Parts: sequence; C-alpha cells; structure tokens
Amino acid sequence: MRITEVLERERVYIDGTGRATDKASALEALAELLAPSHGLGAEALARQLLERESVQSTGLGEGVAIPHAGLEAVTHQTAALLVVRRGVSFGALDGRPVQVLFGLVGPRNATGEHLRALARISRLLRSADLRRRLIEAETAEEAYASVLADDAGLG
Repeated sequence: MRITEVLERERVYIDGTGRATDKASALEALAELLAPSHGLGAEALARQLLERESVQSTGLGEGVAIPHAGLEAVTHQTAALLVVRRGVSFGALDGRPVQVLFGLVGPRNATGEHLRALARISRLLRSADLRRRLIEAETAEEAYASVLADDAGLG
C-alpha cells in the first residue's frame, strides 16, 4: 500500500497558529481533515478518535502519533497529516510532546487493510530526516511532497 492511496494534499495541515494545544484539540483538527471524505461530522469522528485514545495512546514516541479508528460508516481507508511545531502532550510512550500526527480511519471490517496502512505510515515515520522536514515545512504542499518522496523511496 502506498501513502498516495490514503493521503491527499487537502488533508495535510501545518498548525502554525496554535490551534492544536492539547490531545483533544489535535484530534479535533485531524477529524476536521478526515470527516469530509466520508460525509461524517467532525465532532463525532473526533469523539471516536478520542475514545480510541482512551484505550491506549497512539503516541509512538519520537514526536509521532498515529491516531486511528475503524468505523461502520466508513467505506475506505483515509489518512490526514497534522504537523504541530510546538508539540502537544499526547501520552506518548517516551513522554515527549507529539509534533507529527498521522490520522487514519477505515472501515471497521477491513482490519487487514487498516493494519497494512498503519504499518506503512509507521515505517515511513521512522525516518528522523522525514520527521524533521515535516516539522520544518513552511507549507502543507511542502510537507505533502516530503511524504510522497519518502513513500516512493520505501518501494
């Protein structure tokens, strides 16, 4: 699975204004990026993501989180990328703030496809160089181009 199959430029946002100040507001911002692709309400999707986070944090460490959910009303995998330069407390494994949030929603009954997408995103974000470029990106277009370039290099 390629990232281009789940991520479009319209779902990439660089939060330079300080909108995302904590885990809940970061998840709300991700939900606003993801919801239109599925005809969902952003508030309901944000609640689903927050509910998933209450089970176990998706903050992986190294400034990365991959919030995700499987939903009945969703027909295909969709990703969104939110970059929060100053970071937000997210309950990450290493205790550090999260700056790169890659959200993923998919159909509840497509577990295998969902896991493949999560694995691809995780593999992509292992690159310290990519994480740095995302945090330093001036525009969403620049961040999106960095993701696509590195995804192509994964083979």
